[in-house]
Amino acid sequence: MSNDPKLKLIAHSESMCDILRRIDMISDSDSSVLLIGETGVGKEMVAEYIHRSSKRADKPFVKVGLAALPPDLLESELFGHERGAFTSASNEKKGLFELANNGSIFLDDIDDFPINLQSKLLRVLESSELMRVGGMKPIPIDVRLITAAKIDLRELCDQGRFRSDLYYRINVVPVIIPPLRERPDDIPQLIQHFLDRFAPNKKLQISKSAMGALLRYSWPGNIRELRNIIQRISLFANGEINESDLPEEMKPDNPLETLLKACNRCFNEDDMTFDQVVNCLEVNLIRRALQQAKGNRSEAARQLKMSLSTFRDKLKKYNLEQT
Repeated sequence: MSNDPKLKLIAHSESMCDILRRIDMISDSDSSVLLIGETGVGKEMVAEYIHRSSKRADKPFVKVGLAALPPDLLESELFGHERGAFTSASNEKKGLFELANNGSIFLDDIDDFPINLQSKLLRVLESSELMRVGGMKPIPIDVRLITAAKIDLRELCDQGRFRSDLYYRINVVPVIIPPLRERPDDIPQLIQHFLDRFAPNKKLQISKSAMGALLRYSWPGNIRELRNIIQRISLFANGEINESDLPEEMKPDNPLETLLKACNRCFNEDDMTFDQVVNCLEVNLIRRALQQAKGNRSEAARQLKMSLSTFRDKLKKYNLEQT
């Protein structure tokens, strides 16, 4: 975790510690950084860590959620406009790039950036100057760019939805942030951090069984989901937090309930042989585990308490390798 208490960046797992070591090596450069990871993994916090660790730390850090900005206002919001540039432009306005001058700008969800504006963004990055909407003179800017994507931008390039020249310009230093399910060593410290944040006066403790359930859960919403659940639990819990305090989806299923959830057909069709019933159950349990693990085979195998090699053999046996 960073020594700066304002950042609250938890890094206990080897993968996250490696990421922080890499960031520390490039923090003082002006190279563009592309953060890649699922929704909720903490890309915004990592972006802020990069800025606060850099020589621009005392300059502006502007965060932009591109997916939340209306497409027809995006150009004006990013690059500003002159008075009279369009009907409602009664005054000139500085864009977010100008407001970030001498500091850093974080463009989240760059994979949602409209194709028709990508050439203008590229020109701004290449020339270090921008032109406001309706403007006649270029405005010099000095901004360090940090972007984030939730999917592989190369796929968008192949589909013609993202300019390859812009991709290479923003992908100088790629940083892949693993999902929470792949770094369980971070979970206990994150839980304690959020307990201290949301219930500082309660001195809440997590029981061994509850911690086990939290570690087994696949966390599809990543750190954002963990934060929200711990906040909810902390409102009602007192003393020790037990499994009964956890959301239903985190509580271990009764084995019979698991089978019933996986497949009703096995228990309702009278003409199935024993082997057919067993095969049907296995197929549906594997599919359910893959669904809960968001397609991650290692996590699905772990949920089923099965070795990865055995899990792969069963995928092949039941022709589920494309699932």
